[in-house]
Amino acid sequence: MKPSRLLPLLLALIKFVLSYLLASRAYELHRDEYLYLNYGRHLAWGYLEVPPLTALQSWLTLALGGGWGWVKFWPILWGSVTVYLVARLAQHVGGGWFAVALAGIGYLASAYARLNFLFQPNSFEVLAFTAASYALVRHAQTGRPRYLYGLGVILGLSMLNKYTTFFYVGALVAGLLLTPQRQLFRSSHLWGAAGLALLLWLPNLVWQLAHGIPFRHHMALLHDTQLVNVSVADFWKDQLLMCFPALWVWLAGLLALLFYRPFRAYRAVGIIYLAGLLLLTVLHGKSYYGLGYYPMLLSFGAVWMERQLAGVRFAAVLRPVLLVLPVLVLLPVLPFVFTLYPPAHMQRIGPTYRDLGVLRWEDGQNHPLPQDYADMVGWQELADKTWQAYQALPAAARAHTLIKCDNYGQAGAINYYNRNRPLPLANSFNGSYLFWFPPRPAQAFRYLLLVGEGEPAKLVPHFRQFRKVGEITNPYAREKGTAIFLGTDPDSAILNLAYREHQAELAAWEGQK
Repeated sequence: MKPSRLLPLLLALIKFVLSYLLASRAYELHRDEYLYLNYGRHLAWGYLEVPPLTALQSWLTLALGGGWGWVKFWPILWGSVTVYLVARLAQHVGGGWFAVALAGIGYLASAYARLNFLFQPNSFEVLAFTAASYALVRHAQTGRPRYLYGLGVILGLSMLNKYTTFFYVGALVAGLLLTPQRQLFRSSHLWGAAGLALLLWLPNLVWQLAHGIPFRHHMALLHDTQLVNVSVADFWKDQLLMCFPALWVWLAGLLALLFYRPFRAYRAVGIIYLAGLLLLTVLHGKSYYGLGYYPMLLSFGAVWMERQLAGVRFAAVLRPVLLVLPVLVLLPVLPFVFTLYPPAHMQRIGPTYRDLGVLRWEDGQNHPLPQDYADMVGWQELADKTWQAYQALPAAARAHTLIKCDNYGQAGAINYYNRNRPLPLANSFNGSYLFWFPPRPAQAFRYLLLVGEGEPAKLVPHFRQFRKVGEITNPYAREKGTAIFLGTDPDSAILNLAYREHQAELAAWEGQK
């Protein structure tokens, strides 16, 4: 192995190991992780939330037993590969050991530490955007068509991962048009790469068209419930905070890409950042949507800084200080980056950090715990209590039980923690669970286990018996108070209503009303 590869590999290894070591097992999986894991039970070319690439990872995770370590393997792996690419790019644009280390540490000390811990499409998105910019730079350096085709493959896979790839593609087009690299539009290889990307994405595109383009409904819901709470000021405040430990590195990288003559050939990467963040600002994108645009700036900023230090008298002293600086800046907020401490401790220290926005949830309000942390507790309690309620039913009638939940987190957690128990799959009318709701059986359901039912009093007349059999009591859980109700011998009216609601909700997603 070439010596130049050792430091990037070491940084990737550090990323991989630390991600496991700095995680408290006081937390369970995140609400969204349960949904994505359930994809593995229902492989398809599309889902209501995201394209199918996550489902393949879910299927492999479940095939390997579905343990916590395997669930976390994928985001940690994608983050480690991203660190490697950041470090390698620093080398390719002329950086020595200091630039490589600074770029890698800048990544390790920024918001990616938290992002690369959750099994969601976001970690692969950051990797894909980083790899795409890497391919663009390498093509500018070598002129080899293989990098353009590599760019096509990367963007094709990225479109199979998350639809926010279209923002990056728009920014990429702007980056090429506004720089001398616009000549690439006359290259058959670029169009071949575009065709390759489209070919890879085609199965999901066909799925979207066949299902009435549910992406439109998803974006409408996202806008009305979440994006409407994202102000321009908060968005840009978060941009500064997310990568604040390395702010002076990535900002130097952006300015160097725009104005530093030796980097003129790579200016498109700087334009991609500006155009991408402009699009997200105008469309009120979530703050973390911007994270895919920063890693490449770290590479260029580190190299520029290394060159500026070359003529400084005390450079030998400054270099180690600058390498340690991102870590020192990170230390005060480390508990909000890694799940180091249990919820009780996080609740005690939370008010100190309120002004940083780490306690602000999607509803725009501050809460005792960060939203991600509150979404990682209470789930096993719910799953175990659902199992206990099911076990208390007469054995001969258990097979005629329907478990229906209010949201995908509840349904996914019940399915995940009971995956090795003979419990019927939990269902919901929320998100992709609409596709998996069971058809009405020939023999009527004897029991309904209803989780998170908002108006239980209205259901009492439709059952021979209706009572609460459990609830989430964990005081730190976002789902605290979520109740489990058992209904015996439901009448046809309530079942008819349930299946009408299911069809109406599915029709809304598929553009039929």
